[in-house]
Amino acid sequence: MASAVLKVAVAGLSRCSHLTLMRAHSTTSPLHQGVPGSLWKLGRLNHIAIAVPDMEKATALYRDVLGATVSDKVPLPEHGVYTVFVELGNTKLELLHPLGEKSPIAGFLQKNKSGGMHHICIEVDDINSAIADLKAKNIRTLSAEPRIGAHGKPVMFLHPKDCDGVLVELEEA
Repeated sequence: MASAVLKVAVAGLSRCSHLTLMRAHSTTSPLHQGVPGSLWKLGRLNHIAIAVPDMEKATALYRDVLGATVSDKVPLPEHGVYTVFVELGNTKLELLHPLGEKSPIAGFLQKNKSGGMHHICIEVDDINSAIADLKAKNIRTLSAEPRIGAHGKPVMFLHPKDCDGVLVELEEA
């Protein structure tokens, strides 16, 4: 690659052309390159959710041992969970504990007795456009329509089998 750069420089091309050539060979191009900007845009990481078997113990770990600011425990019966958010500065952790017998977190904890990472949440600027586009690309969703999430905004979960084994939550920013 160094010889290709040298040939461009010797050919008398401007510094801008040299940088364009370097960018063309870059392996760090944006991952959203194939998504038309007019449809929707992937945003920042909103939170990482962790299923916990003991909410009080987990809250104490982050608040008392690690010194983080944590929210109050909030029941979300429509989702079958209790949540506590841990502020980290650049993102948040969402601690999840089952609420009711039909809680999806109860099933997760039956398989993972000590808890663990449950999902990641990424913001999008237009959830309906994102869902339509992803469905057209054969990405399955876990519900037919977005629901209101813990932050009072529309959310949609993407099937982990279509997302490299990761349960992905999209949240409208």
